[in-house]
Amino acid sequence: MEVPVFSDNVAQQLKEFARRCMNDVSLLHDPKLSFIKELIEHYGGKVPEAKANGSSDTKTESESKPAQPAQSESEPETEESEESDLDLDMTGVIEPDQDTPQKMGNSTLQPTEEEIAESQAKRSEAVSAFVEKDYEKAIHLYTEAIVLNPQAALLYAKRSQVFLILKKPNACIRDCDRALELNPDSAAAHKFRGRAYHLLGKFEEAANDLRLACKLDFDEQADEWLRETTPNARKIEEHKRKRERKAQEKLERERQERLRKAREAAKAREENTRTSQTDAGNTPPGAGEFYQFLKDPEVRQAFEDPEVADAFKDISAHPMNILKYQNNPKIMALINKMASKFGGAGGMPGGMNFPGGMPGFPGAGAGFNPPNPSPHDDVGLD
Repeated sequence: MEVPVFSDNVAQQLKEFARRCMNDVSLLHDPKLSFIKELIEHYGGKVPEAKANGSSDTKTESESKPAQPAQSESEPETEESEESDLDLDMTGVIEPDQDTPQKMGNSTLQPTEEEIAESQAKRSEAVSAFVEKDYEKAIHLYTEAIVLNPQAALLYAKRSQVFLILKKPNACIRDCDRALELNPDSAAAHKFRGRAYHLLGKFEEAANDLRLACKLDFDEQADEWLRETTPNARKIEEHKRKRERKAQEKLERERQERLRKAREAAKAREENTRTSQTDAGNTPPGAGEFYQFLKDPEVRQAFEDPEVADAFKDISAHPMNILKYQNNPKIMALINKMASKFGGAGGMPGGMNFPGGMPGFPGAGAGFNPPNPSPHDDVGLD
């Protein structure tokens, strides 16, 4: 029995089908394809059980897509590696707190005079607890004061200070954010939030807050914290400037490359247009050789004679008018030279296409011997 020979097309289809079967084994359990399963098992192979619907597709997609996320994550990894190259002083940086957010009070509530008075009493008790370093009690009392008067920015700033002492920077930042919503010029809120940012390793944000705090109301502790966080903040700022500069340089290189390609494309289009115009018939056959002929010094000198130039213009327009110049030695000498160069045949370049060939030009090098015209033949005579 001869081995069947498949065409390239059939072989490619079989290859594609085999790949699909490897990706989706359920195809081999189709009754119509049972002979393929029998063939595999005949040679000792084993066809796996069919998986649940959609499982093979999910696997195929998951196997085919990892390359793309890996590529998109390459830039962040580069940025992280650049950040890790920074020599930052991480002294004092702590793990962020994950406590349940504290009570903020009803921001739409407008307290009564009695509530404001009671809130101030709670605040006084909180201050006493703070002085006694009973920080949990202080937080509880400040929270009661905030619930009574949620419009007092100072209460949030004071409670944020307690959270800061307890090493709860996130809780401190939440209170400072609310305080600054109520009073953007709260120096205490900027001061405590700046220190909380420092504890979280957010040195740029810390420096910005602490600078503003010192500007609004200079404080020695805020200034000390600012001097502590400034070196790291400057390193990060400089690193970002370098990265932005590199990004701008990359964009500029890409822009220049696009301009270069655009110029090359425009030049190519111009050359193609010029070539197509030439191919369309703007330059007759043999023109290149004819132009070289015109560079001959004797020919150039002959055409500088107005009489010769006018004669050839006349002959180009009306080939039979050549008979008018048969007794002009200057013109006939040039015609004989052209006949010698181009063989005397019709279809000479430059538009001098004579019907039936140039008269009297039997071949290359032949002299011009015009026929005697018939007495009744006045064709071409002016």
